[in-house]
Amino acid sequence: MAVRIRSRFHAGGRERTMAERASVVAMLSWKLSLDSIRRMREARFDIDIGQPYFDYVVETMAFHAHYADRVAFDKLAPEQRGEFTTALAKRMAEAIEDNADMLLTASEPGACSRRFLEVFNAAGSDYAEYGCDAKGPDFGFRRAYAARVREGMPEKDKAWVYDQVMEIEAPEAVKAIGRTLEGLFGGEEKPLRRIREGVSGE
Repeated sequence: MAVRIRSRFHAGGRERTMAERASVVAMLSWKLSLDSIRRMREARFDIDIGQPYFDYVVETMAFHAHYADRVAFDKLAPEQRGEFTTALAKRMAEAIEDNADMLLTASEPGACSRRFLEVFNAAGSDYAEYGCDAKGPDFGFRRAYAARVREGMPEKDKAWVYDQVMEIEAPEAVKAIGRTLEGLFGGEEKPLRRIREGVSGE
């Protein structure tokens, strides 16, 4: 099923808060992750319900979050970027926790959200050395995402993951999220300095 993308948003005549904008992106990311799994399965990759399904969703949403953070870096003031990205990671963690029963057959309360935040923060180190411009994440950024996805794939699929993720899954997500972020941040000012943030579940 195709994902419907909204590129213009209204908030009753007032400016949306960073948390509200983050919520829009988080919900889109969740839908895109499920759509990505469908494509992967159609391409004959084995992503079974349970831990493999959970791991794929977590890695994919973390990639989405870091791409959105790069866009925020270009569009927002430093403090706004920090507020947005922190809210985005936490809202994604909540979405994963809210759907824990769909992802894993058994998990203790809060375990799924904590795992997402761990992956988000760890992935940040992998992606930090790579670039992202108006066209999206560069080759190294996309390859790092594919490498992280590859870790959770069965041996028979590992050799083919890079092409599928780098050439199809990442571009599809970047296109959809980029359009949405343009609608959310189109008129914002470019920041003057870079900030670095980690996100915890607290």
